[in-house]
Amino acid sequence: MNDITFFYDPISPYAYLAFEQLPKALEGLNYSVTYTPILFAGLLKTYGQLGPAEIAPKRDWTYRQVLWTAKTLGVNFQMPSQHPFNPLPLLRLAVACGDDAGNTNRFVTQQIFNHVWHGGADAAASERLDALTQQLAHKIKTGEESSSDTVKEKLKANTDKALQAGVFGVPSFVMGKKVFWGLDSLPMLREYLNGSAWFEKGEGWDSIAKIGVGIKRV
Repeated sequence: MNDITFFYDPISPYAYLAFEQLPKALEGLNYSVTYTPILFAGLLKTYGQLGPAEIAPKRDWTYRQVLWTAKTLGVNFQMPSQHPFNPLPLLRLAVACGDDAGNTNRFVTQQIFNHVWHGGADAAASERLDALTQQLAHKIKTGEESSSDTVKEKLKANTDKALQAGVFGVPSFVMGKKVFWGLDSLPMLREYLNGSAWFEKGEGWDSIAKIGVGIKRV
């Protein structure tokens, strides 16, 4: 069995599209998936980056591109009325509904993503968050509500785990020490699972170590 950790933040439209495409992309292969919610902003802060939606022309392109991609893939998808938004309440709810390590099952992950990317409403609206919390109440363990210190610590631990694995963006798929980033990495992940020699030591995957840094911006 090939064990994949899928690191996600519901703020990312690409994470949602990857979530929807994953079963199709890996159809026929032997694998299991652990869905791990993390704070994308925590990755950005660590690496000193702006998010795509914080750069005006990149924001416009990103939204157009994901709308086109969803249409092409036939995925039910609507942009929320406001983006970016604060994803912390959704991330904490996801963790509260997760296992002891703060991972979510596919059902909970689907509900979190649907809340954001279906219907075109405000993902951060308090009344909608309350309704989703009620919908998932049966998944929340006593003493581990979204506002609890335990849940906050688990979310931080998840984000730290992602950073330690070399994750720099969402969605990311991690197998062992290999990180596959983005919706468009799914074909690459499939080839790896199929045992392509390109991923073996000394082949294409490792060949980038020979590439030097020609110049650094200061």
